[in-house]
Parts: sequence; structure tokens; C-alpha cells
Amino acid sequence: MSTDELVARLEMLRSADLPTHGGRTLAYVYDSGLAEADEIGRHALAMYSSANGLDPTAFPSLLTMENELVGFARELVGVPGAVGSVTSGGTESILLAVQAARDARKVDRPVMVLPSTIHAAFHKAAHYFGVEAVVVDVDRATKKADVDATRAALEEFGDRVVLLAASAPSYAHGVIDPIEAFGALAAERGLRFHVDACIGGWVLPFSPTAPPWDLRVEGVTSLSVDLHKYAYTPKGASLLLHRTPELRRPQFFAYADWPGYTMLNATTQSTKSGGPLAAAWAVVQHIGREGYATLARAALGATNRLAEGIAAMEHLALAADPESTLLSFGVDETLDVFTLSDEMLARGWFVQPQMRFGELPATVHLTVSAATASSVPQFLDDLAAAVNSAVAAGPVVVAPELVAAAQATDPAELDDAAFDGLLELAGLGGGGAVALPERMAPVNALLDVAPPRLREALLVAFLDRLTR
Repeated sequence: MSTDELVARLEMLRSADLPTHGGRTLAYVYDSGLAEADEIGRHALAMYSSANGLDPTAFPSLLTMENELVGFARELVGVPGAVGSVTSGGTESILLAVQAARDARKVDRPVMVLPSTIHAAFHKAAHYFGVEAVVVDVDRATKKADVDATRAALEEFGDRVVLLAASAPSYAHGVIDPIEAFGALAAERGLRFHVDACIGGWVLPFSPTAPPWDLRVEGVTSLSVDLHKYAYTPKGASLLLHRTPELRRPQFFAYADWPGYTMLNATTQSTKSGGPLAAAWAVVQHIGREGYATLARAALGATNRLAEGIAAMEHLALAADPESTLLSFGVDETLDVFTLSDEMLARGWFVQPQMRFGELPATVHLTVSAATASSVPQFLDDLAAAVNSAVAAGPVVVAPELVAAAQATDPAELDDAAFDGLLELAGLGGGGAVALPERMAPVNALLDVAPPRLREALLVAFLDRLTR
């Protein structure tokens, strides 16, 4: 294919995706609204795309940029002796925090104690590294981790506990867990305590109302902060910070007992493009501390205005008072969040439906970036119109027999033919062929009534058939 043909093909494929700029996609992407920052990020990404972060002696420029990024972050969220590593994203940062905790405290049947609102990456780490996840409920009203219940779990599992974790803020509800209280629990037991600030870490330093949450809190031993979120850098770049070099050391992997080069890795990956690191460094240097303060104020202000508008709107209610740039809200019985999400997409806004969890109802999630700030009035007008349309349509009704079947089905006993049948019922295709549906509300409504294990199995089966 010629260059022109390739570009035309790429543009055609890209046209079906959600927009990454303009502030109308309120999940997955983060837009500063700064065209120059985007341009310098793209330039650095291309310039370093072939550089390999495997060996800092071969590419010392990457080492310099990594150290400068860590130094910038240390001034925002750390302590003078803190050290860090650049990773590919928040999930890798969390995986490494769990792996380092496990390897630092070698015990039989290791455990980590987590709030039920912690990011799913911790459960991925539990699966990968054989660390049992002990989940503690959160307060139903505030959605924050329960300190007393956490203390009880720590006492129950005793020496088996290798890690305590909390969120600043939690993804689902945008609230900050009681970091100081958790830090005290960890410090008195000599435990590692990781704060997942992947989303909040580049915003909360500029929030005048944020409670203590970072490495300056006694007992916090590590912190994850994503650069490709509110540092507005190209994906994927995150930071994992440790309070001391000794705490970071178990994160590293070295192997010399084979005839090739001695493998030495600071992160999960070996070979990794230098592009995301260079792009992150360039954007952070371009925007600078004062620039980030301005962007954070814009995003925080937009979040508060959205929260006020949503709280005043008929049929809607905030799930919790937002403490950062994330918020979620629920609906009354006259509509459902899945139809409402489809109606917003039809009006050019992507909002993310979140399914029910235990006693917590389904909600709509918004991730607010600086570029959204100027569009808050338009968003609220479109939301009001979408609510009216969703009320007129009424909530999606899942047939009682399907609800009963979903709740009685054991996914471990299903074969491929059964999964094909269930996917067809869910509106995701049939006969082994799957497709992305035009409207997600009927699909999400059915998944919403399925127990978590069945929901997971159905989506894995869907992904298995979608990807070839």
C-alpha cells in the first residue's frame, strides 16, 4: 500500500473510535486542551519509538528522563528520599507494588487487605502472583473504606498479610479512602501500605480540600501515579514511587544463570519502547508545575459544577460527594443508567455505565478533564434531554426467566456452545460470530443481572470471539 492509501485507511478506521480530544469522552482518555502539549508529546513519541528501555547503559537519555520525571513527581507527592520507576500504566504499577510486597515478606499463603472499591488491577495481581485478596466492605453512604473492618481483617490474617492498599481516589465513586488511618494501621504492624493514586496523583497536589493522601502520610510506603491521566501525556506511562530504595529493591528482577546476557529489569517488561517515557518527559517539562496547577483547577472546578448540576436534576442523585475529578450518579426507578448512557452517546458524549455491586445500584461514571470545563453547561443541557428521553423509553426490562437462568448458571460448567447461546441472548452475536452492538443498553441490562463470575465469563467469551 502507498503512503496515501495507508493514511486513508488509518483515518477511516479511526473515524469509528471515540474522540480523544474535545472533552466529550468522559472515560478512558484525558485531554488538557493544550494543542502544543499534544504536539510535543507526539514528536517525542515518534523520536524515541525505536529506543529500547531495556538497558539504561545503551540508552542513557531514557535514564536521565526517567530520573527527572521521578524527581518532578517526588516534589509533588513524595518525601526527599523517595525513589521510583516509570511503568507502562497503572495496572503495571499496581502489579509491581504487589509483587514487591510479596517478595519482601516471604510467608506461606500471603494475603493483601483491600477495600471492595479498590481497582481491579489488584485482583489481577492476586491472580498473577498468588496473593490472596481479602476484601473489606466500604461505608455504604460515603463509599470510603471502613477502618474498623480493615483493622479486624488485619488482626484475623496476622503475619500472612503482606500489603494493605487504598485509593486516592477510588475509580467507581471518586472518593479518597482514610489514608491517615490506614497508614497508622500499617505503621504499627510494620506492613507495606500502597496508595493507588493513579488517577488522583497529578490533581490532588493542587486541590485545596484534599485530605492527606500521599507519601508524606506516615505508614504509606508506595504510591502509583499515572502520567497518561492528569499529566496529560501520551499513553502509556505511569510512575510507581517507593518511600525508600530498600522498599523498591524487591521490585527488580535479575537473572544470570543462562548463556545469554544477564537479564536485569526494573519493571515487568524487558524490551520496551522509549517513546512513551520520552513523550511523558516532554509533556511534563512543557506544561510545568504552574501549568498543571491551572489544569487541575479547571478539572476540579468542572467536576464540582457537574456535581451541583446533577444533584439538582430530577431523577438523578450523586453516588457520593466527589473529592477529585471523578464522579458517579444513580437514577430512580423511572429510567436506567444503561439507556441514559446510550442517549448521551447519541448526543455526542461518552459516559461510562457501572453495573450494580452487592447492595450498591448501577451508576454512571464521569472522568472529567481540563478540556471538559468549557462544555459543562452544554453537558448538563444534553444530560437533562437524555434523562427525559430515557424516562420516556422506560428502563430496560430483562425477562424474569433470563434473570433466573443467569443467577442459576455456573459458568464453570458451560461449554463453547452454551456460551454462544448466552452471547446471542445478550445481543452480542451468535453461532460463533460476534459483533459490537449499536446500542449497549439491552446488553448491559442483561449483564447487570448476572452474578459477577458469569458476567466475567461472558465477557471473556465475547473477547475470545471478537479477537482473532
